[in-house]
Amino acid sequence: MKQSEKSMNETKEKIVKPMSGYLLLLISLGLLGFGAYSFFDEQLMFGGVVAVLVAFITFKGLMIINPNEASVMTLFGKYVGTVKENGFFWVNPLYSRGLISLKARNFDSDRVKVNDKLGNPILISVILVWKVEETFRAAFDVDNYNQFVEVQCDAAVRKLAGLYPYDNLSVTDHSEKNKEITLRSGLHEVNHALENELRERLQIAGINVIEARIGYLAYASEIAGAMLKRQQATAVVAARTKIVEGAVGMVQMALKELSEKNIIELSEEQKAKMVSNLMVVLCSDKETTPVLDTTSVNH
Repeated sequence: MKQSEKSMNETKEKIVKPMSGYLLLLISLGLLGFGAYSFFDEQLMFGGVVAVLVAFITFKGLMIINPNEASVMTLFGKYVGTVKENGFFWVNPLYSRGLISLKARNFDSDRVKVNDKLGNPILISVILVWKVEETFRAAFDVDNYNQFVEVQCDAAVRKLAGLYPYDNLSVTDHSEKNKEITLRSGLHEVNHALENELRERLQIAGINVIEARIGYLAYASEIAGAMLKRQQATAVVAARTKIVEGAVGMVQMALKELSEKNIIELSEEQKAKMVSNLMVVLCSDKETTPVLDTTSVNH
């Protein structure tokens, strides 16, 4: 195990439960009252000054923790603990305290231009839902955990885009195309890989990745038109293939029915002509106009 991994595993947060602040608030108010009263009695004036100083020092130790907030406390640079319980508390007035929000947050990244696995320029963005889970790492293992999330999110989406093609247009067999994971068709697998990548990257900052998914995906403007034409051409070829397959089946069925039911005896030349006409009618993308052949009619 590397030294950095050891240190990361050893930096665990310490949950502490401080004293209730209501009792210390009453004591501080009592000291202030005594100090105010002592100004009218010279014999008690020194004690009153001391009481007022103690009261103000005591006030400094009071703190309020709202729901889904935490206070990270240090004493002269040494980590003391974290308060996650919400309420009104009192701690050592010498503690330095920093509030960290534990609420779930959304981050919608900017659209970045990257190259996919095939080298095509694409525009992609990611939507991330995250929250601080371990306050020690968020406060002390990174400089600014909010900025850290943004930078690592950008790095993760750039890496992810290079692992998959935007779309596999080179495969004409639909069964083979479905096996290929692409950014456009394999969103479930891609989003799962994105979550794992971000979870691993943000673990050092004590960040819990709740959800991560691709928010925007498109070809870059310089190739969008060409790729659209390519997609349209692929769709036309696939549709034509289906039409031809259906037409061949219908022609075979027609010849079989005519032969089995002895409706008409056709020569090989007539069969070839019939097949040609049926294929034209069935495969044409325009309405066909019948032509009456009278060459075989005897006058």
